[in-house]
Amino acid sequence: MEFKNIFEFDTKNLLIISFLALLPNLLGMMHYTTVFGLRIHFFQYAIFLAAILYGPFGGFISGAVGSVYVAVALNNPYIIVGNIILGTLVGLFVKMDWNIIIAVLTAFAIQLIWLIPTDIYLIGMPVIAVKMIVFSLLISNIIFGALAGITAKRFS
Repeated sequence: MEFKNIFEFDTKNLLIISFLALLPNLLGMMHYTTVFGLRIHFFQYAIFLAAILYGPFGGFISGAVGSVYVAVALNNPYIIVGNIILGTLVGLFVKMDWNIIIAVLTAFAIQLIWLIPTDIYLIGMPVIAVKMIVFSLLISNIIFGALAGITAKRFS
């Protein structure tokens, strides 16, 4: 897949990347709680779509700007760094022609090296809560990684 060059000051590209940078903040306000108490998060969709369309830089921008609402709402600034890791790496792996789900799962596994210690040791969350977050994010990442992969084909 060929990435769109966001450094070309093309109005369409600037509008799309701006939208994909702001959209995770709106999606971060929503979640769906399953019968089992897992929360399905929607914000990853825009981060993954930006990463697929614009590569590592697009994933970085969407992960950074798009995480502000959730970071402020949860008083957890480390979320921003975690989503930068996620978006940048998904963009990098997709650029290397990896399957989107493999790219998402690998980026998520690497993100966990940041997420788990910061949530437990810096934020002070109980381990059981972090386990639930990890599992919820895993399910959300698979769902919205697949949807972003399908949606990205419409932009090509």
